[in-house]
Amino acid sequence: MSKSSKAKRKIAVVTTSRADYSHLYWPLRELADRPDVELGVIALGPHLSPEFGNTISEIEREGFPIKARIECLLSSDTDTGMAKTIGIAILSLADTLSAWRPDLMLLIADRYEMMAPACAALALRIPVAHIEGGEVSQGAIDDHVRNALTKLAHIHFTSTETARRRVIAMGEEPWRVHHAGAPSLDHLSRSKLLSRIALEKRLDTKIASPSILAAWHPVTILRDTNAEADALFTALAHVPGQLIFVYPNADAGSHALIERTRALAAARPDTHIFVNLDAVTYWSLLGQVDAMIGNSSSGIMEAASFALPVVNVGMRQQGRERARNILDVPADSAAITAALKRALVPATRKKLRGMANPYGNGTAATIIANVLTTVPLENLLIKQPAPIIDRHSR
Repeated sequence: MSKSSKAKRKIAVVTTSRADYSHLYWPLRELADRPDVELGVIALGPHLSPEFGNTISEIEREGFPIKARIECLLSSDTDTGMAKTIGIAILSLADTLSAWRPDLMLLIADRYEMMAPACAALALRIPVAHIEGGEVSQGAIDDHVRNALTKLAHIHFTSTETARRRVIAMGEEPWRVHHAGAPSLDHLSRSKLLSRIALEKRLDTKIASPSILAAWHPVTILRDTNAEADALFTALAHVPGQLIFVYPNADAGSHALIERTRALAAARPDTHIFVNLDAVTYWSLLGQVDAMIGNSSSGIMEAASFALPVVNVGMRQQGRERARNILDVPADSAAITAALKRALVPATRKKLRGMANPYGNGTAATIIANVLTTVPLENLLIKQPAPIIDRHSR
């Protein structure tokens, strides 16, 4: 092996599903283009599931080097299945990471599967970099996962300045915490979005007016993860216009949600379901629909870049920073109907023109790649404890 090959910094990037891959696309592109980096993608969970679109094909199509394909997602609809998925993933990741020994491993966000690579890396003394720490979503176990990943990580990239301050308040040294913005927003500045005609051709569906994008996921903090779904589906059965559904995340209760969505589509005219939309198609859709409804972080983080009115239902995204395009409502069918009616009024959209997205402006990938390729690795694993302030001393 040549000296130049030995000098390359080995960076592993873990992706579990369509959701985080769309956020990781531009950081991956930045890292893949750097001659001093040996990049390896570790794909696991829903990426390898035909039920959720077999989205590993997107990674293959882009030509990113896949270091490992980790089969770990159980065909289950329970919290027990989620817990077992973590365990299965750790076993396989231990072998992959032991064999390759990357210098750094990059994780993102708050999916429960991300606990597996973080725990395996800890045992193998592999430093972890984490994107999107310091945020809040009280209605999902994601909130606990995100905080756990923050404490297991050694480098942090936050989406907002408030999130950066929150990570530092958790005891992380300020030099380790970088305000980068949300990397998903890089699609707006760096990807070529589809025109309405091209989008309709891609979807094989004409976008009607009014058009509503629906993204609903199980509320994983609740014992009955679909307890809030009744109100949503009751409201959507009677709203006017076109409904465009995207599949839920692979969480406990997702199978039941899929069946319920299919039942709605069978009974309600002009209702469409998409198992998986690649990042460019999804972003293009955000730019073309008249409103969005659901409980997805996408409605909070990305829709603001299009000044798109979003009806955010229930408790799943409780606590997240919001732009003024968000209409928060409880899981109540009458409240949902009223909010959606307000979102579809042209005057509502007009008032949002020129609004700013608090999650960034599409420059995150370069910041992330610059830090990952230059941060000193020596002693990176050793964190200094935060000072204890004695508030009772005089």
